[in-house]
Amino acid sequence: MTHETAGQHDLPGPGNAPGKPHRRGASAWRRMRRVGGVLLSLALTLLGLLVVTFIIGRVMPIDPVLKIVGDRATPAQYEAARQAMGLDKPLIVQFATYMGDVLRGDFGRSISTGHPVAEDLRRVFPATLELASLGTLIGIVIGVPLGVLAAANRGGWIDQVARVLALIGYSVPIFWLGLMGLLVFYGMLHWVGGPGRQDILYDGMVPQVTGLLLIDTALAGDWGAFRDAFSHIILPAGLLGYFSLAYISRMTRSFMLEQLSAEYITTARVKGLPERRVIWGHAFRNIAVPLITVIALSFGSLLEGSVLTEIIFSWPGIGSYITKTLLAGDMNAVLGGTIVVGACFVTLNLLSDILYRLLDPRAT
Repeated sequence: MTHETAGQHDLPGPGNAPGKPHRRGASAWRRMRRVGGVLLSLALTLLGLLVVTFIIGRVMPIDPVLKIVGDRATPAQYEAARQAMGLDKPLIVQFATYMGDVLRGDFGRSISTGHPVAEDLRRVFPATLELASLGTLIGIVIGVPLGVLAAANRGGWIDQVARVLALIGYSVPIFWLGLMGLLVFYGMLHWVGGPGRQDILYDGMVPQVTGLLLIDTALAGDWGAFRDAFSHIILPAGLLGYFSLAYISRMTRSFMLEQLSAEYITTARVKGLPERRVIWGHAFRNIAVPLITVIALSFGSLLEGSVLTEIIFSWPGIGSYITKTLLAGDMNAVLGGTIVVGACFVTLNLLSDILYRLLDPRAT
């Protein structure tokens, strides 16, 4: 065999590519590093959340021991309770104990209700989840088409309406809109149910399966209770949906304007494609992936930001629970609720990032 022949055999051909396994291995290693980086970021964020809540619990001008033993306890009783709660130990030991309890789902016992905080949160969280989910759904159904049409008709009346709605949604206080909504739609027109999640007539009549009242009443086939639950939730959910709509429509419009000015859109129009296909089949398809992040952030914001809405409408959710326990100086309940809401927000961000990478190969 000549040197030339040997050299030809050494060259990688179509069926013999020694570089491909290396590239596949490098690609798998990069994916593993990205997954590891995401998980590490999640762990550090949750650790930071635990550190912040722990510090808040220690610097608040509320004595948790005094809340338990009362004002008339003797110094010996006070000290015994303090030792039982582990508050006599160094801060680093207290934090380690606190972190271990939280990771086991133990947030302590609520002074206000006498129940474990985890049990209280399981009871009130579905109400907030249902309210925020319906509000986000309203924001998506109205906000996305509104943003697309506003961008497609830039400077037109639809664009002006979308911009005014977004401006009002960002500037008008939510508590004022809630009070005005109750006054007009409940007090004057009687179109919706009043404060609360359900009339007292239906309270406890439907077995709880999911904790989401609309779903539970539908599963039970009690349509009278379903209509009553819907009449109570539609106003606060519509209010939250309006704020979600303002954010989603503004971001959708911004994404669409960027796509509609791209060269491939000009090419599609030159080829004679119908405008509807250009907008929805080409431009909108390219913004669908970043919209996932926008919707996830909007949903997380409604979960953590529905406190005022729940107070105004006497909605028995996690926002009302945290507020009432804070006024009562019940720090176990306040910190437990804060951790749950923060963990939900972090998880939603993680899921949106994962979906973004799965649906957009360019992000991998």
